[in-house]
Amino acid sequence: MVAAYLEKLNEQQRLAVEHGVGLPADKAGGPLLIIAGAGSGKTNTLAHRVAHLIVNGADPRRILLMTFSRRAASEMSRRVERICKQVLASNAAIMTDALVWAGTFHGIGARLLRIYAEQIGLNVDFTIHDRADSADLMNLVRHELGLSKTETRFPTKGTCLSIYSRTVNSETPLSEVLRNRYPWVSEWEQQLKQLFTGYVEAKQAQNILDYDDLLLYWAQMVGDPELAEDIGNRFDHILVDEYQDTNRLQSSVLMAMKPGGRGLTVVGDDAQSIYSFRAATVRNILDFPKAFSPAADVITLDRNYRSTQTILAAANGVIDLARERFTKNLWTNRPSGERPRLLTVKDDNDQASYIVEQVLANRETGMMLKQQAVLFRSSSHSGPLEVELTRRNIPYVKFGGLKFLDSAHVKDILAVLRFAQNPLDRVAGFRLLQMLPGIGPQTAGRILDTIAADPEPLVSLAEVPPPPKTGEDWAHFVELLAGLRQSGSQWPLEIAEARAWYEPHLDRIHEDAETRKSDLLQLEQIASGYPSRERFLTELTLDPPDATSDQAGMPLLDEDYLILSTIHSAKGQEWRSVFMLNVVDGCIPSDLGTGTTEDIEEERRLLYVAMTRAKDSLTLVMPQRFFTGGQHAQGDRHIYASRTRFIPATLLQFFETATWPAVSAAASERSARQIRIDVAARMKTMWK
Repeated sequence: MVAAYLEKLNEQQRLAVEHGVGLPADKAGGPLLIIAGAGSGKTNTLAHRVAHLIVNGADPRRILLMTFSRRAASEMSRRVERICKQVLASNAAIMTDALVWAGTFHGIGARLLRIYAEQIGLNVDFTIHDRADSADLMNLVRHELGLSKTETRFPTKGTCLSIYSRTVNSETPLSEVLRNRYPWVSEWEQQLKQLFTGYVEAKQAQNILDYDDLLLYWAQMVGDPELAEDIGNRFDHILVDEYQDTNRLQSSVLMAMKPGGRGLTVVGDDAQSIYSFRAATVRNILDFPKAFSPAADVITLDRNYRSTQTILAAANGVIDLARERFTKNLWTNRPSGERPRLLTVKDDNDQASYIVEQVLANRETGMMLKQQAVLFRSSSHSGPLEVELTRRNIPYVKFGGLKFLDSAHVKDILAVLRFAQNPLDRVAGFRLLQMLPGIGPQTAGRILDTIAADPEPLVSLAEVPPPPKTGEDWAHFVELLAGLRQSGSQWPLEIAEARAWYEPHLDRIHEDAETRKSDLLQLEQIASGYPSRERFLTELTLDPPDATSDQAGMPLLDEDYLILSTIHSAKGQEWRSVFMLNVVDGCIPSDLGTGTTEDIEEERRLLYVAMTRAKDSLTLVMPQRFFTGGQHAQGDRHIYASRTRFIPATLLQFFETATWPAVSAAASERSARQIRIDVAARMKTMWK
């Protein structure tokens, strides 16, 4: 008998949900890999597996569920709760404790580090830097070591942080990272080692962890057999979503916590592994089964609930040419006579004109703008289209722009809270002190040096003589921090106090202060959803919203809008109609993505991900030439292009090929005949 709540699952989904549940103890819960194809109901399957474990007696407090965004973890928890309530309506106590350990890798790592802080030599009040703050701290160390004044150009702070991050997350020696990824920086290897040593020492001295430390310290913890056993024994079941997006450090953490694989389930799709720039490696999912003895079971979800069969046939054809993958062919019961369109246009201006024309035509048939998306390999590819959309007064939203937390005024408020939480945070301190009139970098540095030597930094701060020209601002600053530091402060009133102190400075620093104040009010509203300042700072740093609209609804004047998105940002999304720009060599694969076989294979997977976002209609546009800026020694210019190598002639059977603007057969024949006449006449002239 199939349980009622499992009846809507297909056969493969049920196999994945029921795997190892209800079997004898010596056979139950072995390692499981679920290969979930695009649109195959992955989230629904994983939620049902977690609920099925709980229904069958698993303690939800001992289930660890890790995803790659806080939003995904929240959605998964809600689904699990809904399913369990249907079955366990009489046992509300179980649901009260449901999935207290659901979150991102970095979020879970931060929680565990606070729990085990004393045992691993951390101060429990550590603060976490986002990427921008980490780059600023790297720059401070870079400056202190004199590397910012070298005779030849030393790498920027952002490049240095990227190199450091890849070295940590890929568990690869620095020399190899430089050779394979940053060859133009190889001459600075010894100086980078010195810089990274100083950066680590600065973080430890200031009681700071960066984004990568949350995994690094976690991995170091589970490297100790006793701690690994203690942490692993906290959880009977560990389930990981999007496993193809993990890096070596994350994989090593999992293997240390569950070395035999008992209770370990990972879900993902090797064909959608597209984040190597974050040090993710497709090898984690490809090698997972043989990491255990006996090998992990593999269940494949290949029924697609999103796209038509013709779209899937084309996408399957593209990924079938991959060098290495788990064999699967997506299929669906959704028939369609319309094949994906492979469209040739003259240039990127024609590309933009065609898409606008087609988007509006779709809208006239009842398809809303927001049910349509334009995808591209690089954010810069959409420039001509954005100009045309603006000219035609068509609203659009582009994903992949400036992050909300990158805004100066938002970072200012967060610096107040971070410095109150951890007065040794030098980056936050520099930012705040230089906000006060009359305080520059040297004065700020002296003040921070003074208070860092005191066991009670904020007490020491109150004893610092007010710097000249700060006037009453100094006393208000010291009073604010002392009040926020007191344990009796009530959250989220603290952020209101910080905002009240900051607004006069905002008026002085920024011309558009009133607009920025609305962002701060929105930040305060977001803060009210967190139980404490520490949780707010941690989770907002680890999983920031792209904009305030992520929390408050899209702030558009129009109720409908077209979606523009990079392929990376589009992963996990779907639309009725999808257009893809620049499906030509040089764009996909990118000129920068053809260095190695692994790079090219990831570019192929990017095209596959883009194609599988479409539900009803898919158009791949191929401009015969496109504009490129600043990528060549000759400067800005147009590049002549050919169809992407990922769609060879053998795959054209899956597409409808066309040219825009369309040319009639008769006109084409007349043109061809005239060319032949002109060529003959020209040759006769040359012979004379």
